[in-house]
Amino acid sequence: MKLRPLSDRLIIKAANKEEMTKSGIILPDTVDKERPEQGEVIAVGPGKMLDNGSRAPMDVKVGDKVVFKKYSPDEIKIDDQEYLVVAASDVMAVLES
Repeated sequence: MKLRPLSDRLIIKAANKEEMTKSGIILPDTVDKERPEQGEVIAVGPGKMLDNGSRAPMDVKVGDKVVFKKYSPDEIKIDDQEYLVVAASDVMAVLES
């Protein structure tokens, strides 16, 4: 199934946050189950409709790694895969390598 976000929404796959202890033990992200704050954009909406009838361009594109507000995303589950739906205004930065 393919997700197509509307308006200025993004579909994001949360980044796995594995942490390593000082002794080398890897702690998976399920240990503390905090809400994610980073992820990869997998779908982008067409942009917000402006008063003049045109659409505002989106600042991010598919494949971008982004940082977003911790409590802003809505969580959805499709075909046993979890995704986050985030408004473009809740994205704070694009991670560049």
